Amino acid sequence: MARPPSRRPGHNRKAQYSLFASYVVAMTGAAVGLLLVVVAIFDPTGFAAIRIATAEMTRPASVTLKNMVSGVSSIDEVLASYWQAGSQNVALRRQVEADRNRIIEAKAVAQENLRLKKLLKLVEDDGSQLLTARLIASSSSSTRRLARLNAGRWQGVRPGMPVRAPEGLIGRIHITTPNTAEVLLLTDTSNIVPVRRANDSVPAISTGLGDGTLEIRALAAGRNPFKPGDLLVTSGIGGVYQPNIPVAVIVRIEGEIAYGVPLANPSKVDAVVVERSFEETVTRTDPNAPVEPEAGTNAPSGAPPP
Repeated sequence: MARPPSRRPGHNRKAQYSLFASYVVAMTGAAVGLLLVVVAIFDPTGFAAIRIATAEMTRPASVTLKNMVSGVSSIDEVLASYWQAGSQNVALRRQVEADRNRIIEAKAVAQENLRLKKLLKLVEDDGSQLLTARLIASSSSSTRRLARLNAGRWQGVRPGMPVRAPEGLIGRIHITTPNTAEVLLLTDTSNIVPVRRANDSVPAISTGLGDGTLEIRALAAGRNPFKPGDLLVTSGIGGVYQPNIPVAVIVRIEGEIAYGVPLANPSKVDAVVVERSFEETVTRTDPNAPVEPEAGTNAPSGAPPP
């Protein structure tokens, strides 16, 4: 049987000091424990005070250790939440995208309803309207500024009839076919419209410049009476356009010439109203009205013919 190893540290001073320190710590711990037992037996009040002081001194360490233990125990929950966060984020992004699409569709429907209500009010208020149609095309690069209407001669559309939208005047009918019509827009260089300023009826002439703007010239000689922001409406002069149809707004002044932009943009308008000319509306008679007897005829209106 082999002899057990010796507990002597040999001549190594470090090992000797470590062994001596361990003996001292052990003896000190035993003495402190024995002292606490004696105090607990013979002085319970003092022992309670010692216990309370010890608890207060070790409280920070106890809290730290408790947090460490809680953190270690919740690692599995943190890891599970981390792995599930990816799929949750994808689902939330899809939900947000779907909600955004629904919001866009709701706004589009609201704008369409507002535009149709304006158009319906325009038709109800104006007895000169002939029919409601849609703009199906408009020129963007041609030298002429024209738009195509999905109604023509068979629907009663005739050249010269005004075309307007809820926002304002679009132009007038230029050429008709059986089921379509060409609309000469306000911005065409050959379209001249008598207008007036809405607030004080200053008369002027609007002429298209072919670039989406209008040239406004006052009929009165002298200083240019217009300023940016002035609203122009049709005056009714000429017998083509109904009076008080919104036309354009002034954007800048250069000498005696004012420049404006139409209130109704054909590229953003689809539903329009084709109207009878102002002169036709004024001179049109009611077919149900009684016929006046000719001059020199004494027969009563209800008498039978001879």
